[in-house]
Amino acid sequence: MKISKILHVLTVIVGAIGVITFIGAVFGGGDNVVFGITKFDALFCTAILFLIAIWSQLGAIHHMKLEEKGEII
Repeated sequence: MKISKILHVLTVIVGAIGVITFIGAVFGGGDNVVFGITKFDALFCTAILFLIAIWSQLGAIHHMKLEEKGEII
């Protein structure tokens, strides 16, 4: 399997986890606790997950362009 395809699959998984965490942080828990942590921490983790997904997708695009040129890494 190509590296770009693996990165793309990981990006989708991390992005989906980020969406689930965001929904849980916004709509969850009336006592200001979600998944055992505060809502602020859950939203902060969501932002980090989204950044990881974005950077992984940029890496996947980069690898796709290298694969088109024949420069397999």
